[in-house]
Amino acid sequence: MRNMSDMPHGSMGMGPKGGKSRRNSGDGFNFRMIFQAFTSLPRVLKLVWSTQPFYTLALGLINVARGFSPALSAWVTKLVIDSVLNVVNHKGDVSTVFWFVTLQLLITVFTSLLGTLSNIVQQLLQELVSNRVRLMVMEKANSLDLSFFENPEFYDKLRQAQEQATFRPVSMVSQTYELGRTAITFLSMIFLLVSLEWWVAVVALLVPIPAFIADTRYGWMGYQRMRRQSPERRQMSYFETVMTTDTFNKEIKLFTLGDFFVNQFRKLSTKFYLENRRILVWRYLTSFFWMALSLAANAGIYLYVAMQAVASRITLGDLTLYAQAAQSVSSSFQGILTGISNMYENNLFVSTLFEFLEYEPKIVSPENPQPIAVSPNGNGTKNVPGLSVEFRNVTFTYEGKREAALQKVSFKIEAGEAVALVGRNGAGKTTLVKLLSRLYDPDEGEILLGGRNIRDYDLNELRQQVGVIFQDYVTYFMSARENIGVGRLEHMENKELIAAAAHQSGADVVIEKLPNQYETMLGRWFDQGTQLSGGEWQKIALARAFIRNARILILDEPTSSLDAQAEYEVFAHFRELTQGKTAVFISHRFSTVRLADRIFVLENGGLLEEGSHQQLMALDGRYAELFNLQAEAYKL
Repeated sequence: MRNMSDMPHGSMGMGPKGGKSRRNSGDGFNFRMIFQAFTSLPRVLKLVWSTQPFYTLALGLINVARGFSPALSAWVTKLVIDSVLNVVNHKGDVSTVFWFVTLQLLITVFTSLLGTLSNIVQQLLQELVSNRVRLMVMEKANSLDLSFFENPEFYDKLRQAQEQATFRPVSMVSQTYELGRTAITFLSMIFLLVSLEWWVAVVALLVPIPAFIADTRYGWMGYQRMRRQSPERRQMSYFETVMTTDTFNKEIKLFTLGDFFVNQFRKLSTKFYLENRRILVWRYLTSFFWMALSLAANAGIYLYVAMQAVASRITLGDLTLYAQAAQSVSSSFQGILTGISNMYENNLFVSTLFEFLEYEPKIVSPENPQPIAVSPNGNGTKNVPGLSVEFRNVTFTYEGKREAALQKVSFKIEAGEAVALVGRNGAGKTTLVKLLSRLYDPDEGEILLGGRNIRDYDLNELRQQVGVIFQDYVTYFMSARENIGVGRLEHMENKELIAAAAHQSGADVVIEKLPNQYETMLGRWFDQGTQLSGGEWQKIALARAFIRNARILILDEPTSSLDAQAEYEVFAHFRELTQGKTAVFISHRFSTVRLADRIFVLENGGLLEEGSHQQLMALDGRYAELFNLQAEAYKL
């Protein structure tokens, strides 16, 4: 996990759209928060409806039908009992009992069918909404600046959105429908119960309220606990990834780090277990207490109704009807309150999704972007001509850093020129590359590409013209062909072009030895995958850069795992292949740097020296000093 000091200037110590983070909004709970939380319910309903309107409507209609079932069933039960008594007392026909029992059976079967259909529709809707939310999260992440991905708070919200928001939107909609269903049942039962005694209905209403208060309070506490634990839970996920991913396995075994990471995971998991146990135990014991009170109240109501039957004020069927109605009113009202509590809790978690989706990138394309001139052969396989690059008094500071990564840097690279960047780690070499490709924007100054400020260009078009391979390039666990083809997606199926790029980087020698050559799955994560060495992966990554055929090609130490001779050969070949293009490469090996037309020496965020190898050696400055130091090391 990155340190906050690594965040770029102007990024995210703030929440979405610059608002303050809500993580520390306070742990206090009050009932106004319930009604405030429901403000996002329309957005959730809109999200679910737009995903699958038929399923959403069907789920609502099914719940409405289910809402009338309990009262109808209770009424038919009364009719069955009274008809039986009438037959016993020779006041009715036995066929009436048969028809009422048959009607009861039909109601029961129909109610069961509605429950089955509800489960089917909800599960299908859940799958669709879950997939859509995951796509929304991925699409939003794709639109955001690099600076967001260097901020811990962003990762907290991203993880919460991924884990919680995928299932909670449908849960909220389902619970909304269930609330409607329960409300229908509640009102129909109230209608039946009030016909006996009004105060019986009042008692049945009041009993569930304390349980609702306790449940809502614990729901708020659970949400606050989740947000508080989120950073450390990400650490747990990281430790788990380290222990279960092939990338880390070799070093973990060599340094015997397995027990260390397992113990780190165990400490955090134990800590979370103890915190969660305390809240969970009290939540369920409190719930049991109020449930017991509700059961006692229902028993009292049942006793009162039974005494009315004993006194012959109501029939035996009425006894059954009113007893069921009293119990149903209490349970329905408790269901309404519990449903509101659950919706409130779900809404708290869903709000994280909407907070995440409110993030907006700062680095965006202009409303009326200017076109970048394209050569007639720009869509073919031949080299396209380069573009000039100019930095004018560029200053850039990373968030949390006091010293600028770049300070008043100015230089110009002519179209088709090859330039090397040298300097110590942290001198600003990679920062230059990131600014040129608009992963960041400078705090001051401007960057020109082809004589125009890069802010004037469409972002996608700009990045199509700038091909970059970083030292920490990505190893995609896909086929060799796809690993190269992602450098130019429109030519993913062009095997000739991919083979030509592989030949340029030397990856063709590696690929020809693979079991299925270009269709061989790389990496060990999937079936029949083949793992490559560091140097072999680098050649694949270089092929990805060559196939891009960009007008500016940048290699940021991507050959660091190669030996000096292999690196020299790659860069020599690179210079051959990029004739006419603008080329920038970063390397610590001066035998490679000498191949450049000009060399820029960066020191403490500034441009210290520039010139050809011969000019800089004649200058006898910092470059000459570094070159001689490296040469002496090779002599030893």
